[in-house]
Amino acid sequence: MPLTDQQLDRYARHIVLKEIGGAGQKALLGSTVVLIGAGGIGAPAIQYLAAAGVGRLRIVDDDVVDLSNLQRQILFGTADEGRPKVEVSAERIAALNPDVSIEPVAARIDADNAARLLEGADAVLDGSDNFATRLAVADASVATRVPLISAAVGQFDGQLGVWRGWEADGPCYRCLVGDHPGRADVNCADQGILGALTGVMGSLGAMETIRVLTGFGDDVTGRLLLVDALALRFRSIRVAKDPGCRCAA
Repeated sequence: MPLTDQQLDRYARHIVLKEIGGAGQKALLGSTVVLIGAGGIGAPAIQYLAAAGVGRLRIVDDDVVDLSNLQRQILFGTADEGRPKVEVSAERIAALNPDVSIEPVAARIDADNAARLLEGADAVLDGSDNFATRLAVADASVATRVPLISAAVGQFDGQLGVWRGWEADGPCYRCLVGDHPGRADVNCADQGILGALTGVMGSLGAMETIRVLTGFGDDVTGRLLLVDALALRFRSIRVAKDPGCRCAA
């Protein structure tokens, strides 16, 4: 379907980019993205993907808004305390962009339901805060062949990667962390977190999701971006496919 006059105006700044153009914008409007977590990373990512015109956003989060979230989770306000995050997210996005269909899923994703929740998706953006969830999403990504964009933060550090473990040379998330990561989950309530850093990583996650959906620029699959906010330093490293990983079987 051709873009409407309103859509031509709304997405004009994308359409004039030759790397995206009208075809890329149509691809966004026809895409489905699953977002794991509507927290510090998910909140800005949801807003930017909705603003970009991603046609369907499936938001998976079983949490409610807490006052302590508001230091970084910019999708919510004080009056939302105690409300389900997916419910508030759906309201905010409906007001932002009527082109976007929201599918709120108030559930915790795990190994049993991950593949089902990724059905029909063109990409999955994981901003969850624990390794059990990350590994379940990573395995489902490989099983369903849905590209995974994974973003994480801790205190003043962030990391971001794109994973396609089913491809011959494409590493999966387990190629980076292994089957049993030998570290405890970071609890931001105990450790603290720089609020603005979650916005940076969520925005980068949205950008990489748009790259996956439209194909602009370089293919960054298997490249891990590391962010050090204390030193204002960004660097990236290549992650090789682990021949002993289950994705290589």
